[in-house]
Amino acid sequence: MKYFVLACLFATPLLGEDAASIVRRSVERDRVNFERARDYTFLERTAVREYDGRGRLKKSASETFDVLMLGGRPYKRLTAKDDRPLTPAEAAKAEATFEKEMRKRQTETEKQRAAQAAKEEKQRREARAFLTEIPQAFEFRMAGEEEVDGLPVWVIDAEPRAGFKSKVKRGNLLSKFRGRIWIAQGDLQWVRVEAETIDTVSFGLFLARLGPGARLSFEQRRVNDEVWLPSRATTRLDARVALLRRFNAEVDVEWKQYRKFQTDSRVVEASELTAEPEFQ
Repeated sequence: MKYFVLACLFATPLLGEDAASIVRRSVERDRVNFERARDYTFLERTAVREYDGRGRLKKSASETFDVLMLGGRPYKRLTAKDDRPLTPAEAAKAEATFEKEMRKRQTETEKQRAAQAAKEEKQRREARAFLTEIPQAFEFRMAGEEEVDGLPVWVIDAEPRAGFKSKVKRGNLLSKFRGRIWIAQGDLQWVRVEAETIDTVSFGLFLARLGPGARLSFEQRRVNDEVWLPSRATTRLDARVALLRRFNAEVDVEWKQYRKFQTDSRVVEASELTAEPEFQ
């Protein structure tokens, strides 16, 4: 994800800068988006399409969640399945799950809340550290200029840098990808990223493996003229789960209806979810 700084700086031309310099500056500007993203709630729709050995669609399913703040932390509340409203039974189950989590957060001690907040902040910082490794992990080459949704962008290719050794958790995974980045010329935000695995990627103590040729894409958009936030991510993969079961699928995640909320660490009451939220 990429982010805003002062508008006057965004307007500064980047004459003479090479691809590596553009990427490096864009990653640094992402820091502002990283902080402002916490001020937003949103809808998240995840669709999974599974295929058989011949590439024919076998089954598909989707779930939509309202990602809101509950007790100062994000909570994903199920609102739809397969693009239809929940049945009464599904809605009751989702409500029971929500109320159980709400009671849990209401009864947390200050020590428990602090520990959970520290855990989530650690995960966020690790994600940010992973991103900051990108300028060192790849060799960059300017591939041209295009327009995306009316925005002039630089198109930059990225190939793994020989001998790269990461200093952060999971950072060495970067050497298993090649990619292309579309960066807005006006404010150095990442508009789109496409990547492909060039080596086997293992997850979860090698219980799942993603082979070469898996494709991933990621898109962002500007929200409220102050921040760039994710809009879509798609992964096309042919993986092995538990080293045995083959999983040939496409996973598509869409983020939309971003809403800026008043910062408040109190626990949301169930009755408040039917009222108008305090969005700016």
